[in-house]
This record gives sequence, structure tokens and C-alpha cells, in this order.
Amino acid sequence: MDMKTYKGSCHCQAVQFEITTDFPELTTCDCSICQRKNALMVKVHENEMRILCGEESLATYQFHTHTAKHYFCKVCGIYPFHRKRVTPDYFGINVYCLDGFDATGIPVRATDGIGMA
Repeated sequence: MDMKTYKGSCHCQAVQFEITTDFPELTTCDCSICQRKNALMVKVHENEMRILCGEESLATYQFHTHTAKHYFCKVCGIYPFHRKRVTPDYFGINVYCLDGFDATGIPVRATDGIGMA
């Protein structure tokens, strides 16, 4: 896939963002929060992610080491992205929040979040 820019948002559209990626892979994670939110994610560098509007509508949730930052819309509760724990200069983007995104043909890799101590 070529590098392209994709727009995304939470359910109520209060939080809108865009990313640039070539979708090398998608990931799932088995840590306690990712299991519950069941997101399919793409990893993008912070330089390739822009919040277009609604930053004031984001709430942050942190747990365990308090390194990763999980963002949720205060209005609708949707998780659009998180700042990663192991690579904090990267975001994990919930691809289900991207406009018109189709995951067909993109490899999915399961990551071991539960095993991180």
C-alpha cells in the first residue's frame, strides 16, 4: 500500500483526526484494556497523526506503569487512539474510527500485552 492520509473520528464527531500510513500491518493486543475494547490498531509515528479538532473532548486513562495513554471521547466514550507504552512516540490508532477504512488484505499480528511486566 502507498502512504495515504486517512481521516477519522469518534462516534459523535467531537474528536476528529487524521493519520498518514501505508498500513504495513494491523495489530490486536491481549492486555486487560485492549481485550475489553477489542480494537484493531495500526501503529503510526506521532509525526503522522494530527488531531484536527476536539482535543478538549478527550479524556485520558492510564493504568499499570502509567506510560501508555489511552484516549476516549468524553461525549460518546469511543476510543480513537492511544499513545503506546513501549514506543511512546507512536500512537495505536483504532482503525474502526477511520472513515471508509477496509482492512481486507492487511496482515493482522497479535501482540503480547498481557506478558509485559
